[in-house]
Amino acid sequence: MSLLLEDPPYRVLARKYRPATFAELIGQDALVTTLANSIATNRLAQAWLLTGVRGVGKTSTARIIAKALNCVGQDGQGGPTVTPCEVCANCTAISAGHHLDVIEMDAASNTGVDDIREIIEGVRYASVSARFKIHIIDEVHMLTKNAFNALLKTLEEPPAHVKFIFATTEVQKLPATILSRCQRFDLKRIPAALLSSHFAAIAEAERVAVEPEALAQIARAADGSVRDGLSILDQAIARAGTGPVTAEAVRDMLGLAERGQLTALMEAILEADADKALGRCAAAHDGGTEPSALIGGLLDLVHAITRARLAKEIDPAHGETDRALLGRWAAGLDFPALHRLWQLLLKGHADVGIAPNPQQAAEMVVLRCVHGAGLPSPDDLLRLLNQQTGAGNQAPSQPPAQPPAPAPTSAGATATVAAAAPVTGFGATELLAMFEGREPLLARHLHDDAAIIEVGDHHLRLGNSKRLPPGFAEDVRQRLSEWTGTPWRVTIEPGNGTPTLREQQLAAASLARSQAETDPMVQALRQAFPASELLAASPDTKGSPLPPTRRVA
Repeated sequence: MSLLLEDPPYRVLARKYRPATFAELIGQDALVTTLANSIATNRLAQAWLLTGVRGVGKTSTARIIAKALNCVGQDGQGGPTVTPCEVCANCTAISAGHHLDVIEMDAASNTGVDDIREIIEGVRYASVSARFKIHIIDEVHMLTKNAFNALLKTLEEPPAHVKFIFATTEVQKLPATILSRCQRFDLKRIPAALLSSHFAAIAEAERVAVEPEALAQIARAADGSVRDGLSILDQAIARAGTGPVTAEAVRDMLGLAERGQLTALMEAILEADADKALGRCAAAHDGGTEPSALIGGLLDLVHAITRARLAKEIDPAHGETDRALLGRWAAGLDFPALHRLWQLLLKGHADVGIAPNPQQAAEMVVLRCVHGAGLPSPDDLLRLLNQQTGAGNQAPSQPPAQPPAPAPTSAGATATVAAAAPVTGFGATELLAMFEGREPLLARHLHDDAAIIEVGDHHLRLGNSKRLPPGFAEDVRQRLSEWTGTPWRVTIEPGNGTPTLREQQLAAASLARSQAETDPMVQALRQAFPASELLAASPDTKGSPLPPTRRVA
């Protein structure tokens, strides 16, 4: 008679290589040191709070703490230790997840006060076989307000045999009263270089060949999470079958842009070669790269170049070819150029996400970067202007003629009397402000359509305008009399040639534009950049704005 032995069920890498001791817990040296000293000096808190992003080892750390506190050693006589034996009854039962005195609760599915009441009732009883009865509450931030309140007293003064370990990814949601009763440990993201070496050791243990660049890509995609990285590695191994895990396969699996395509595209951008850059974009699109992933890859490159220039060293997670390129770019690009590229790509990444055609949006982002990379720096521009004007760093001996001094108007722009009789009286601006706050329609007519000749002693003289509505003068008179408490007279003089405030503003802007056209610096800029045009100033710019003009693409 023969027995058929079935193969053990497959365990995913994230569970198979879950850390069981503090020595296997990577990247959390500060936590291990503190807990080791606490155990060695018998200064054990009644509650610990473990925080951090997903997959950095919060729940695993909680179980290791439980074993450290309850381990009795191989001879059954040991005490709390930072190096659990892993062979005693307590250690094996906790590792298997069925120890009677180590109770794990998922707060995401047990959120109410009744669930906490069961814990409160249970802490009164002594532990069954372990030294400490330990309650591990995962995702503790999901508990309700009433549940937290019910736990407060027990958490502050638990029996000597009871310990609490909380884990959460959103510590900001915990009440301050809970935080103040716990020792808090913030578990850090694992650096990409450390993750890459960790995954390489696991791949070797699994007898799977993985290219170093593929490991680096998986580590970067994990974003500091061991569990996420192991899940990606598991998927990559399954995709490769019996063959090696290649960087190309990982890129394709994660939807990343091919590294060579990214570096070639960045090279075209830095050379300000629009045709070549568009060709690289098309090649990436034909190869299946998502537009958002393409722009995201360029962002990663700019960040890596900036870090390389700042730190004078390059992340070893990058391949040898990439490190050489990053070093060359970092030596040739200054910080203003890198910041400009970063802002263009960051804004473009958001545009690609909302565009009806993401590929077209990505191409426009790349073209903006090409244009931005070809622009001179402010220092180069100043040097070019000095060469064109021959003025060096000194100001011209005769400053250009200035337009007439502006007077503020209700529209927030400037009004200047040009080639016409000026408005007399001091109260024209105050008059417009008074109407603007109460009668905006009348204020607009006073600014655009009526020529204010004089604001005298309770007498307003206006020039005739065909655009004024019927009864305008009477409406203005009534409002002035009502607001000031004094009778006013408003007269309209037909045939008066005084311009309106709007006409004065346009005349002043035209004069300012003609003067700007003859400025030596403007002429030098136009000579250096023939396709440029003189544009209007923004509404909040001081001085007289120029008339709006068409912008050259």
